[in-house]
Amino acid sequence: MNRATLLSALKEPFRALKQRAFATLYFAQTISLLGDAFTWVGLALLSYQFGKENSAVILASALTLRVIAFIVFSPFAGVLADRIDRKKILYVTHFIRMGIICCLPFVNAEWQIYVLVFLLNVFNAFFTPTYKSIIPQVVDQKNYRQAIGLSTATFQLLGVLGPGLAGIIAVWFGPRDIFFIDGVSFILAGILILMLPAKLISRPVQTTSEKPLSAWADVIKGARLLFSNKLIRFALIIEFISAIAGAQILVNTVGHIKSGLELDDKHYGWVMAAFGIGAAIAAFIAGNLDKTKSRRVSLIVGALLLGLAISSANYVGFSTLMLLWLLAGLGQSLAEMPSETLIGENIKSDEQGKVFGSHFAFSHLWWAIAYPIAGFTGSRFPGNDFLYGGLITLGMLALAFLFTSKTNK
Repeated sequence: MNRATLLSALKEPFRALKQRAFATLYFAQTISLLGDAFTWVGLALLSYQFGKENSAVILASALTLRVIAFIVFSPFAGVLADRIDRKKILYVTHFIRMGIICCLPFVNAEWQIYVLVFLLNVFNAFFTPTYKSIIPQVVDQKNYRQAIGLSTATFQLLGVLGPGLAGIIAVWFGPRDIFFIDGVSFILAGILILMLPAKLISRPVQTTSEKPLSAWADVIKGARLLFSNKLIRFALIIEFISAIAGAQILVNTVGHIKSGLELDDKHYGWVMAAFGIGAAIAAFIAGNLDKTKSRRVSLIVGALLLGLAISSANYVGFSTLMLLWLLAGLGQSLAEMPSETLIGENIKSDEQGKVFGSHFAFSHLWWAIAYPIAGFTGSRFPGNDFLYGGLITLGMLALAFLFTSKTNK
C-alpha cells in the first residue's frame, strides 16, 4: 500500500461526519468512551489495592459480571430499539450510568465493586445496541461502512488508548478520583445526546403492518437471523477466539507490569496505549485492506496476530511488550470489526435492532467464558499465563479454520 492509498484509507471513514446527526452521535460516543477508559483503569488499580496477588481474580470476576449483564439484558435492548423511542433509551440509561460511576470513588469493600459493575453494565446493555441501531438511520447507505469503521476505530482507540492518559492522571490524582473525571465526561456526552434529532432516531427505520412478535419471540428471531447467515456465523467464531486472547491482555497485563516486570501504573498505561493504537490503526484501514464479501482474510489474520503476539509476552522486556501489544491491537480490530459491517450489509434495516442486540449478547458471552480462563491462567501460572493463553488461541484458530474449510467444500 503506497502513501497516497494509505492517506486515502485513513481519511475515508471521516466522510460520514459530514452528516450532522451522525457527527453529534459520534462525538457523544467519543467523549463517553474516553470516560469509560478512565473507569476501567480505575477498576484495575482498585482491584490491585484490594488484593495484589489476587488482583487478576478480582478484575476477572468484575469483568465477568459485566458481560453477564450484557448477555442477559442486551437482547431485550435490541428488541426495544426496534419498538420505542430510541433517544429516550439513550439519555435515560446514560445518566443512570453517570450516577453509578460517581459511587465508585467511595467503594471500601470488594463486593461493592461487583455490585456497581453489574448495575453499570445492565444500563450499558440497553445503551450500546440502541446506539448501534441508530447509525444506519443517520447515515446514507454509501457511508455506512465508513461510519461503522470510524465508530469501531474510536471504540478501539479510546477504549484502550484512554488507559494511557488515565494511568498518568491516576499518578497525579490517585486511582479513585479518576472516576469523578469519568462523571464529567458523562455530563458532556449527555448534552450531545439530548441534541440528537428525535424525529430521525426515535422509531425504527421501517414499519410494517405485520402483527408485532412478543419480546421473547423477537429475541429468538434476532439470534436466528444472526446465526443463519454463514458469513456472520464465521465472524462470531473468530470473535470467540479473539476474546480468549483479548481477555488475557485485559486481565493479566496489570499484574505482569506491576509484579512481573516490577514497573508502575504509568508503564501499565503506556503498554495498554500501544494496544489501543494498533487497534485504532487496523479499524481505520481494515475496510480497504479486505473488501471481500466475507472478510475472511481479515478475520483469520487478526486472530493469528493476536495468538502469536501474546504467546511470547511473558519472556520479553517492556519495550518489546509494547510492540507485541501494538500487533495484538491490530489483530483485535481485524478479528472483531467485520461482524458489525456484515450485519449492516446482510440484515434488513427493520430487523437490525434485534440482531445487533443478539450480537452484543453473544459477543459478550464469549468474553464471559474468556475472562475466567484469563483469571485462572493469571492466578495459577503467573509467569506463563500469556503463553498458555496464546496456545489456546492458536489451537482454537486451527480448529476453526479446518472445520469451516471442510464445511465450505
